[in-house]
Amino acid sequence: MSEKEKKTEELEQEVVEVEEIPTDTDEEVQEEVKSDVEILQEKLEEMEDKFLRASAEIANITNRNRNEREQLQKYRSQDLGKKLLTSLDNLERAMAIEVSDEQGASLKKGIEMVLESMRHAFKEEGIEEIPAEGVAFDPTLHQAVQTIPANDEFSADSIVQVLQKGYKLHDRVLRPSMVVVAQ
Repeated sequence: MSEKEKKTEELEQEVVEVEEIPTDTDEEVQEEVKSDVEILQEKLEEMEDKFLRASAEIANITNRNRNEREQLQKYRSQDLGKKLLTSLDNLERAMAIEVSDEQGASLKKGIEMVLESMRHAFKEEGIEEIPAEGVAFDPTLHQAVQTIPANDEFSADSIVQVLQKGYKLHDRVLRPSMVVVAQ
């Protein structure tokens, strides 16, 4: 047998072997493809859900950070304001002192200028005095350190006297007013 005939015979055997391999029907192939498509569709939906959740989380984090930055900016002078309130109190006490000579008057004038510049700086930063005398007592803004009986002159729960001024920064209380309240 020639070599050509041997190769032809080998190829024929391979063709016979291939023909013996069972082939899937078209329906089985379609079912398999459908199940693969369904699995892929489920995975796609799962990934879309994860993507939407991650996007929402990123948006929440961004909003939270922006709000925190705004709060920090709004209340940035809170600590400094608290520290300077005692200096403001001392300057106001110095202004209450009566002077009789010219040197004392000029010193008092200098203190008055410093006091006004501090009040102006406080106002620019949003720090303002809490109104107290003659208004109704509010425990969120005022601290009652003494009470007196109410009478015709002072109604119940009204502030009679301010012992120490209170201040707030925007809507946040830096120091409550120390007051005497009529009961």
